[in-house]
Amino acid sequence: MVWVKRGLWLIALLLIGMAGWLWLTMLSPWFYERPDTVAEIEPRTHQVFVYGTLRYWPVRWVVMGASGNPSEARLPGFERRGLDLSPNPAAHVEGLLLTVTADQLERLDRYERLGVRYNRIKQPLANGQQAWVYVRLPTLGQRWLAPPVDLAALVTYPTSLTTPPTPGSVLAYFRPLQERP
Repeated sequence: MVWVKRGLWLIALLLIGMAGWLWLTMLSPWFYERPDTVAEIEPRTHQVFVYGTLRYWPVRWVVMGASGNPSEARLPGFERRGLDLSPNPAAHVEGLLLTVTADQLERLDRYERLGVRYNRIKQPLANGQQAWVYVRLPTLGQRWLAPPVDLAALVTYPTSLTTPPTPGSVLAYFRPLQERP
């Protein structure tokens, strides 16, 4: 009978610990500050393409407090490698398209650690819609092991609203500087 009580206490402590960890990483004011280099979020609805953990409704509810009205979507010109996207003009990534408010986008930025772990870029989807996509930034280990010229292959995109980037133009920005046109 003693082992049952200890087991229940252990389960209760684990649940409290998980709830504390979720609050600390998702909602608390500690351990994440939005970088100054990140642009302010426009106060309107936004389209976000998700392909990893945010495909699951419980994760979206914990992170955003809403479902985001998901619909199936496809991102051409990329392939998924774990929780990262890599350019590949012959591939595509299946995911969900979410419609979120500015406040929910800010919560997604916090979850993805925008500017620290991920970069948020605007990409065209297979249906022609534009959506924000989170692309993983290089890790510290990747930065140490990569040749300096590879570090210059940062993701930047033209801001033209009339001509959205194509998968080929996106690939050009992933190339090292010495290989760029």
